[in-house]
This record gives sequence, C-alpha cells and structure tokens, in this order.
Amino acid sequence: MQEIVSGLKFPEGPIAMPDGSVILVEIARGTLTRVWDGRTEVIAELGGGPNGAAMGPDGMIYVCNNGGSKHYEKRGLLIPGGAADGYIGGSIQRVDPNTGKYDDLYTECDGNRLSGPNDIVFDEHGGFWFTDYAKSHPRSRDLGGIYYARPGGSSIKEVVFPIPDPNGVGLSPDGKTLYAAETNAGRLWAWEILGPGELALEPTPARGRLVTGSKDLQMFDSLAVDANGNICVATLLNGGISTISPDGATITHTPTGDPLTTNICFGGKDLTTAYITLSGTGKLVSTNWPNAGTPLWFLNQ
Repeated sequence: MQEIVSGLKFPEGPIAMPDGSVILVEIARGTLTRVWDGRTEVIAELGGGPNGAAMGPDGMIYVCNNGGSKHYEKRGLLIPGGAADGYIGGSIQRVDPNTGKYDDLYTECDGNRLSGPNDIVFDEHGGFWFTDYAKSHPRSRDLGGIYYARPGGSSIKEVVFPIPDPNGVGLSPDGKTLYAAETNAGRLWAWEILGPGELALEPTPARGRLVTGSKDLQMFDSLAVDANGNICVATLLNGGISTISPDGATITHTPTGDPLTTNICFGGKDLTTAYITLSGTGKLVSTNWPNAGTPLWFLNQ
C-alpha cells in the first residue's frame, strides 16, 4: 500500500475526485479536508464530528456530522470515545467544495434529534440513504437508525428504527439492494429496495437479511461495493478490508496494519484504485484493487 498523506486527525469518508485529489473528513479536527499530492488543505471547518461524506447531484459535498466525540491517544493510536463535552446532536451538512460555505440541512426527523449520523450514499433518484450510528453517553446510549432524505432539505424519512450501531452504507451495482454494517456485532445486513426511501422489511433485529456475521473479534465500519457486487467492509481490530460476496458465502481479508481501518472508496483510472483511511494512525493510503468499484451517482457517472 502506498501512503498518500499522514498526520490526519482520524480521517474518514474519502471521496476520490475526478481531478485526482481525495476529499475526506477529519473527525477529531472537525474539518472537511482535501488531500492532493501529499498535501492537505482545509475546505471547511465544520465543527462537531464530520463523519461520512458524498458528492450530491448539485455538486455539493454532503456530510454526516455526528456532533462530536471524545478522542484519546493510546499506543500510538488516536481512538474515539463517547459524546464530546460540547455535543449538541448530529446533523447532515451541505458544503460548497469551492468556497467552504456550508449549512445544516437536517438536524432532526419527525421532531426527533439526529444523534450521530455516520455514513451516506446517493441513489439514482438524487436522494440519499444515511445511517445514524447514535451516540454513547456515560450511563446510556441512543438508538440508531437508517434514513432517507432529499438533498434540497425538503424531506427526511426514518426507514429502519431502531437498529444496533449502523455504520457503513452502500448500494448494489444495480441499485436494488441497500447494505449496512452493524459495527459492534460485526454483521452485514441487506434490504431489498422497493423505491426511493422504501425498503422491504423483514422480522429480524435489523429488519433486513443477514448477509454475514463475524465469528472473530472484529467490528465492521464503513463500506464500498465493487462492480462485481462484493461488499468491501472496513474492519476494526482485525484491521483491514473484508471483501464479502453478496450471498455472504465468500469472505477474503486484506490487512492494512491499522486496527482502526475505517473507510474505503474507489477512484483512479477505471475505478481500480482503492483509497483507504487508516484512522488510528492518521493516514490515507492507496492500493491497486482486484475489482473495479461501482460508479457512484453524481461523481463517476
């Protein structure tokens, strides 16, 4: 793996841009940051805890802001904790990548405050799915969910609630299946998509189909889907990328050396370069990937 840049403050949410740069968030720094030829430049100081990010149909960057987390250093790693002392709730933010100006697009749904928005993916209709991982407090924990919203701020819908600590979210290449990772249990879930913001719900704890559940001590973070339909899940503790077939029957693991490997996205020529955030050590790395990534709406289309 090739190191692109180091010294980042818990990077996540990478977006491989057409110009060769990578836009990502630095959760512990509270910024949306561009990485270019080993250099970094802050696009916007968003505050809180910017987490997942995606390019929208209007050319804006949409950011899941978890409201802020505590971080501490241990054995050379930066490790996230519960809600920050100044935590006021989560939000979906819309950022102009050219000027850095931003607004809080959504802070609640049906009168309920968003707790810890985490990851986001746009569909062909121009709407976006996002997970709310929820927030841990000293003696309690909020409940997580999966939501669907429109980019203009006109509507937001709670689709799956509650669901334990939902993290990475992505779409199958044909756009007919939604995937989400359940972090602490190391599970990957799938739902049939019936229409924009509509899922076929099943009588399971996550109201979806269980693709696979981890048998080892590892957790699942964010994910991306390759063009063959495999779900590439950033894996914590057993640091690396777990590539899971759509039926869950085949799983391969690509180690990265960082137990807090959190995100993967695809870019470069033919989308065969994988960009991976090593959040514990504060690095963005890249590597050639055996399969091309699924093109993302409004970025690679």
